[in-house]
Amino acid sequence: MMNHFNLSKTFYPLMLLLFFLLSNILLSISEIKNTWILDDYRSMILFENFGFGKHGHISIWVTNVSWMSRVENVKFNPSSMGFFIADVPSFRRIWNESLHDKTYCVLSRKHAEIILRFDHIGPDSTYRGSTDIDEPNEYNLMYNIKEGEKDFLSVGKAPLPKLYFLLFLIYAAFVIAWVIACKNQRPRVEKIHLIMGALLVCKCLKMICASEDAIYVQKTGTPHGWDVAFYAFGFFKGIMLFTVIILIGTGWSILKPYLQEREKQVLKVVIPLQVLENIVYVIINETGPATRDWLTWNQLFLLIDIACCCVVFFPIIWSIRSLKEASKRDGKAAKNLEKLTLFKQFYIVVIVYLYFTRIVVSAIGAFLNYRFMWLVPVLEEGASLVFYGFIFYNFQPTETNPYLVIDDEEEENAAAQMEENDDDDPFEL
Repeated sequence: MMNHFNLSKTFYPLMLLLFFLLSNILLSISEIKNTWILDDYRSMILFENFGFGKHGHISIWVTNVSWMSRVENVKFNPSSMGFFIADVPSFRRIWNESLHDKTYCVLSRKHAEIILRFDHIGPDSTYRGSTDIDEPNEYNLMYNIKEGEKDFLSVGKAPLPKLYFLLFLIYAAFVIAWVIACKNQRPRVEKIHLIMGALLVCKCLKMICASEDAIYVQKTGTPHGWDVAFYAFGFFKGIMLFTVIILIGTGWSILKPYLQEREKQVLKVVIPLQVLENIVYVIINETGPATRDWLTWNQLFLLIDIACCCVVFFPIIWSIRSLKEASKRDGKAAKNLEKLTLFKQFYIVVIVYLYFTRIVVSAIGAFLNYRFMWLVPVLEEGASLVFYGFIFYNFQPTETNPYLVIDDEEEENAAAQMEENDDDDPFEL
């Protein structure tokens, strides 16, 4: 009896979990930051990295300030505590010196520009202050003045609203083209094609939310709820993308109408990992570097992402091996060789896409000048667009191609070619 895998039973409780967490996390991803620090032992806390233009400006508001020593009868000097900004080279120097000199006090050094010392805080434990940025650079600590108006986006992120809107238009056209293709080939539309369409819709909606988020942050400093929509559609897009890769890799509804037990187990592993990855992503973006365990959250996010990327390769390798074995049994070597070639190409493209977007893009971003940080999403989204184009073109619902009508001579040649590849095959698992 055929045992079909019900995706809805897996998705539903995970969606409820994500929405619960989103509704209970304080949203402050915008460039107007609200940060709470309680019982923190760190001697230096990084709040934010921000790229300033020529007329940058920082406003700071401190409330409910108090401090005490963990050691009895030890009093603090308020003038030795406070807030400062420093460009990236200076901050690296400050950080390095603080690690090697326990008596180091950054507020007494020339590398940093002091915004506030705690001895300036009023009797009501509050303080409001601001400072201008005269030298354009990336500073560690906040808005720019552009043509007399406040611009809350970092200089390196200024092109993002237009970039994301352009991507929205591209994916909207992509969705329309996919709907037309499915409509024209309705008898050949399988369930996988519907899931692929849902992936496109989620990606399209994520892009328009990213654009609106960036626009509102740029003008007002807060996303006005667009970040929630961005997280929600990003959550569905992430799950749908890995699900599509796995289902195509297994040949579900293309080579076979059902999933084997081991393939179901892969989905049951990847989907919860994607949910956890999206939750960690929200935490990273909402808390910022001022959070004590922020670096740990980043490492956890990277670990989960690598795990997902590794797991998705197994179904593709299994399908490649199954096609090779099937060609020996049913005598349809040429037809199976055509499918085998496509799945090997799919395997290579998935590897290149995941490697480029996870490693190459991050490496490039580490060396970019702060003014050109918008190139990171350009590279990442450009690679995604090419990857989507490959998948949707090669696995679209179409009539049987004429070149798949195989004659006896082609059949014999294909069988010989597959036998040659049997001895040295990197896809055995």
